[in-house]
Amino acid sequence: MPNILWVDDEIEMLKGHLLFLEGKGYSVATCNNGADALDLVQETGFDAVFLDENMPGLSGLETLEKMKDLLPELPVVMITKSEEEQIMEMAIGSKIADYLIKPVNPNQVLLSLKKILDGRQLVSQAATRGYQQEFGRLTLDMQQLRTWEEWANFYKKLLQWELKLDESPEEGLKGVLAAQKKEANELFARFIANHYEQWFSESERPMLSHELVGKVVAPQLRDGKKVFFLVMDNLRYDQWLAIKPLLSPYFHHKEEGLYNSILPSATQYARNALFAGMMPASIKASLPQYWVEEHQDGSKNQFEGELLEAQLEKLGLGDKKSVYQKVTNLRGANKLYDTIHQHKNADVLTVVYNFVDALSHAKTDTEVVRELASDDSAYRRLVKTWLEGSPLLKMLQWASQQGFTVVLTTDHGTVNVHRPSKVVGTKHLTTNLRYKTGNGMSYQSKHSFVVKDPNAIGLPKQHIADECIFALSDLFYVYPNRYNHFVQYYRNTYQHGGVSLEELIIPYAVLTSK
Repeated sequence: MPNILWVDDEIEMLKGHLLFLEGKGYSVATCNNGADALDLVQETGFDAVFLDENMPGLSGLETLEKMKDLLPELPVVMITKSEEEQIMEMAIGSKIADYLIKPVNPNQVLLSLKKILDGRQLVSQAATRGYQQEFGRLTLDMQQLRTWEEWANFYKKLLQWELKLDESPEEGLKGVLAAQKKEANELFARFIANHYEQWFSESERPMLSHELVGKVVAPQLRDGKKVFFLVMDNLRYDQWLAIKPLLSPYFHHKEEGLYNSILPSATQYARNALFAGMMPASIKASLPQYWVEEHQDGSKNQFEGELLEAQLEKLGLGDKKSVYQKVTNLRGANKLYDTIHQHKNADVLTVVYNFVDALSHAKTDTEVVRELASDDSAYRRLVKTWLEGSPLLKMLQWASQQGFTVVLTTDHGTVNVHRPSKVVGTKHLTTNLRYKTGNGMSYQSKHSFVVKDPNAIGLPKQHIADECIFALSDLFYVYPNRYNHFVQYYRNTYQHGGVSLEELIIPYAVLTSK
């Protein structure tokens, strides 16, 4: 039975409220002053306190402050006759759980208690009931999806349910949703295999990596806006939904959408295409000095700033002052934050932030991170927790203060891989677990989207016989040599480069400062 304390100097006038709550299954203790209330909360384990604001002796606000010093997590509902904004702000600043204006009716009190004591459970129960009712419709809908836009909207629905069920104790239901998402990934992979190559000869297609700057960033610059262009490597759509509320105090969400990463959904290809405004084969052909082959040593993304400047010039924005910065570790992040004020007059300040990418690699290599990011839900929480205390959030706050329009996006997502698929080939094959390029490969066709001519999808090739294979759904490629060891090592890690909802359907957002 929930144990409630009600503090009011006219407590005898509230007998009807007390009887009503007792009739609803609550145990209610009372007192008529702040000093006695402080003694009672230390002696008794109350689940919530109703506290009158206007009392002789210790006022309600003074009692609240002392009560929070003693028991910071104790939910307190402030009740007052006053609607003065200052009193409300002081109460809210002291972290009250709710605020009621006299005269209150019993149902208001009951609702407040339910929000405080049962809110999480009620939300969880509602989400559980909702998904159970929606399951059949989702199953039917996914069999009838015909366009990329329909797939993107369906993916949104799946993630909405996934986030709603995050707080549910119904592990069985979460398993049902995971199985439904896996089925959706199998069908989406088939959709991509049937349509991706055609997109390069059709006008009706989703926005692809190499089109984002021209379609999203450039219009802001043409409107005279200063743009903070943030590319968070490996940021999945579900992770964006998790961190989005952290930005709401500083930004209005002017525009938000999804686009499709090119294949391979990997940094060398997707991010270079994003900054260049052209597909990788065109980069190699027209700007060969900025293209690094798979087999060559060194960073494959060392010319992003140069590629962006070339693209801005091509878009007729070459007169804009462009600054490019890349952050790969905490030291670099702190250094950029300390000096970021130097770039306040930039027309476009581009920051590539590699934390989420580093986190996915750490999950592969570090046992502790494997535990912390054990599944998609835990991975989302970890990304959100990181951002809350990161220099990046401070940079975004600074951008808001300076009046920048923020264009936030990513180059590709990642997928949690579980099923191995054997590949045999020469030592010159690419090492990525989700795609292979080269010639003389032996592989299981049913596990792959096979492209016999990489040029047909805008990719360069070294030899005339080169082909590409992209792993579908949650598969990952493993060589026969030490097969069992590498299967065990890479299973349940986050990889990118292949074909899945998580890797290909990725977010962008345009945020304006408040």
